[in-house]
Amino acid sequence: MPASDLTLIETAARDAGAVAMRFWKANPRVWEKPGLGPVSEADLAVNDLLADRLRGARPSYGWLSEETPDDAARLKAERLFILDPIDGTRAFIAGEKHFAISIAVVERGHVTCGAIYLPALDRLYSAADGQPALCNGLPISCSSRAGLAGADLLMSKSFLEPSHWSPPPPDLKRSFRSSIAYRLCLIAEGCFDGMISTRDAWEWDIAAGSLIAARAGAAVTDRDGQPLQFNAPGAKTAGIFTAPPKLHHEIMASFKA
Repeated sequence: MPASDLTLIETAARDAGAVAMRFWKANPRVWEKPGLGPVSEADLAVNDLLADRLRGARPSYGWLSEETPDDAARLKAERLFILDPIDGTRAFIAGEKHFAISIAVVERGHVTCGAIYLPALDRLYSAADGQPALCNGLPISCSSRAGLAGADLLMSKSFLEPSHWSPPPPDLKRSFRSSIAYRLCLIAEGCFDGMISTRDAWEWDIAAGSLIAARAGAAVTDRDGQPLQFNAPGAKTAGIFTAPPKLHHEIMASFKA
């Protein structure tokens, strides 16, 4: 099933991207969701398309989406979709290009396939369990960096402070992108060396990207170094750390939250 699931979610992501682009830079209606930040009418339109397409094709699968009220029935589903209709909504509202549609299929807590599409860049990242990570159909791989010296990490600016490191690494660089799904793809593509996010992460933000990064050769764990598990009651993981295996080991040994 993962192969056909991957085709399904890749096609759905591209079609959802076309919906999103109708609203991009077109002054969509925007409002605040308590505790979750802004949402736009584009988020809901994309969610509606994906619900119709994915649930129609796989009616037995559970469903977890940022834009759908949670249903505890998903916890009993053997397989489910976990998705963020638009990850990086603030960037989308601002007319920036780095927003993404993120879709994963999860079976018994493990991501079996994922697709992340950036419609403004026409860039589709995807992976299936046991298969290479791809960008627009071509294989990608993570950085080969093994040590912290000179590493370029996607992380909060505050993590550059020496108090977060023991000992403080030399020449550590810091970058940032608003979409956490896109950040994981950039690690998978080797554009940056690693990512640190200590805050509890919503599953819909990281499910697809965690598999894409892993299939590109990166180590992907929570902030305690434990493997990620999905379809939890609270739909969150204990942060996410991603980097090539040797660098990941160095980060875990040196970083202090």
